[in-house]
Amino acid sequence: MVQQLYTTVFIVYFRQTMFSEQRERLVKKLKSEGYIKTENVEKAFLETPRENFIPEQKKNYAYVDTPLEIGQGQTISAPHMVAIMCEALDIKEGQKIMEIGAGSGYHAAIISKLIGEKGHVYTIERFPVLAEKANENLEKTNIKNVTVIVGDGSQGNSEHAPYDRIYVTCASPGIPPPLIEQLKDQGKLLVPVGQTVCELQLIEKIGEEIKTCDLGGCVFVPLVGKYGY
Repeated sequence: MVQQLYTTVFIVYFRQTMFSEQRERLVKKLKSEGYIKTENVEKAFLETPRENFIPEQKKNYAYVDTPLEIGQGQTISAPHMVAIMCEALDIKEGQKIMEIGAGSGYHAAIISKLIGEKGHVYTIERFPVLAEKANENLEKTNIKNVTVIVGDGSQGNSEHAPYDRIYVTCASPGIPPPLIEQLKDQGKLLVPVGQTVCELQLIEKIGEEIKTCDLGGCVFVPLVGKYGY
């Protein structure tokens, strides 16, 4: 029994060490390729164990820079895309953020590190089973400043509006009007616009003016809902 316990502890320690080393290598790669540009984003990636947000049978691919299936036809985004979005949003400590498409909770976990204890992320997920799993993943990673809500993300969440930043992790046919309405003045909104293969658009709300900037092509699963597909 004692020998079995020692073996189990060794296996757990070895696996954690392996994941930690892989995480560091991935972050170095993302920095060298220009996806991670700032120290705060680098730190958030290093502090967030992606393996906690991936199904058991795919954990060996946790630090391969690729999307991975998480069930319900959904995916966890490739790390480089998460980095692109984090850098584009220019997130500050203490901000209130809304995410559309919680998935397994990984992207929200990264954002939670950027906003710190005084900030909060509200993430909307249309699949209850994924929302439940995201909650479990966040809890086991000891992240307390993220709230997972089941609902139609294309309509946002007016209860906690307005938001400093809003980002969408699915391909939208356009910019959902409720997301503009729920964005603070001087706030930023990031949306992939198109069908699967789309353009990542950064929207800035300055008074009554809306500025839009295309950040390049990307691939996402479709946004489904009143203002989605």
